[in-house]
Amino acid sequence: MNLSAFKAYDIRGRIPDEINDDLARSVGRAYAAFVKPKRVVVGHDMRLTSPSLAAALTQGLLESGVDVYDIGLCGTEGVYYATAAGDGAGGAFDGGIMVTASHNPPDYNGMKFVREGSRPISADTGLKEMAAMIREGRLPAPAAKAGTRHTLDTRARYVDHLLSYIDVSRLKPLKVVVDPGNGGAGPFVDLLAPHLPFEFIKVRHAPDGTFPNGVPNPMLEANRAPTIEAIRKHGADVGLAWDGDFDRCFFFDHTGRFIEGYYLVGLLAQSFLEREPGARIVHDPRLTWNTLDIVQTHGGVPVLCKSGHAFIKQKMREVDGAYGGEMSAHHYFRDFAYCDSGMIPWLLVLERICASGKSLADLVGERMRLFPCSGEINRRIPDVPGAIKAVQAHYAAQATSVDHTDGLSMEFEPTAAAGAAAGAWRLNLRGSNTEPLIRLNIEARGSEALMREKTAEVLALLATRGAVAADY
Repeated sequence: MNLSAFKAYDIRGRIPDEINDDLARSVGRAYAAFVKPKRVVVGHDMRLTSPSLAAALTQGLLESGVDVYDIGLCGTEGVYYATAAGDGAGGAFDGGIMVTASHNPPDYNGMKFVREGSRPISADTGLKEMAAMIREGRLPAPAAKAGTRHTLDTRARYVDHLLSYIDVSRLKPLKVVVDPGNGGAGPFVDLLAPHLPFEFIKVRHAPDGTFPNGVPNPMLEANRAPTIEAIRKHGADVGLAWDGDFDRCFFFDHTGRFIEGYYLVGLLAQSFLEREPGARIVHDPRLTWNTLDIVQTHGGVPVLCKSGHAFIKQKMREVDGAYGGEMSAHHYFRDFAYCDSGMIPWLLVLERICASGKSLADLVGERMRLFPCSGEINRRIPDVPGAIKAVQAHYAAQATSVDHTDGLSMEFEPTAAAGAAAGAWRLNLRGSNTEPLIRLNIEARGSEALMREKTAEVLALLATRGAVAADY
């Protein structure tokens, strides 16, 4: 059986060569053997192959004696919520599996896994062992008594939980463009809408697993055009977009400008610190200066953590972080089982817009001026480790700080020898977990010109190592 779909954080691959019903059934049996659960939540996204994969996965779990609670069409956070919250009658769940390939093309699918309390299962905490069981034929025989399949509707409790993060009485009428990209967010925006005083302008709203308007991935600039056009056409106050399984939420201001996720991390951190002074805020190493400045100014404790949901969630639990954020638009919440949600962030940001009387542009504009950033730039390159070593060697004599928490981070502060005009800037360079891609982020203090200059400089250096533009 082809097991190439097993990745660092999940299972993901092309249909049917890399993932199919036979593999899904075996995955169900391997999950049961590894986690040893009694009751497991299963959900799926809108992809055309997802119901069949979910059924095969369920069959493997049932054969292993596991009771399955099917929550149907949902986002990945629906599985996180259901697993952590239980069945509403006092019964806890021992794990959850979401069938999704997020923002990948329609001929892909996959699965994401959690155990009790929605603790993530990644390659280092179970996926490798599950793959080995399948590869080596070590799956246990079917249980003497098969499990039972149940259907479970968690939507009402889920919506109540989402609304618990805000004070609805503080909200005011806003015109909001929402663009799920034909992914899964639309029906859940519709469930929230009756509780909110907003006018929602819906773009690519209906779930459609054929993705007739392109893959739901707002990280691709070309995919942002419909959101921007709707904001400008309707004079909206803010725009929102999601990826396919809506565990990431993306923001646009009233002019249609895309707001880098980095600045949302700082904005949300400030909101939590105003409610909980001294709280710990977990953040990734790719872009840090704005987040550090806000967290320290508001009396919080910044906690650096390697990028990736499994690492962030583990660190959130270790330090009991109130909130965690990645510049990639993943936002994590203590009260959401330390998991990421694509619904909670926009509720909190729109509440802040209403309560402050400021636009999103006003709320983040000064931060963007103080800490301009490149956004993540991807390049295909033959030798990722070699390129990282070359960049470190090139800048070693100038760096005032070098860190390897996640790839290479280097900071450059003005020195007496260089003169204050040299300016302060920072880079992070890291490799992809799954592809020959290198990812670059550059930020500066107070100088967009310096940020652009150094971005071009590092990209030119990477080009000498064979780097070429990537389309995402």
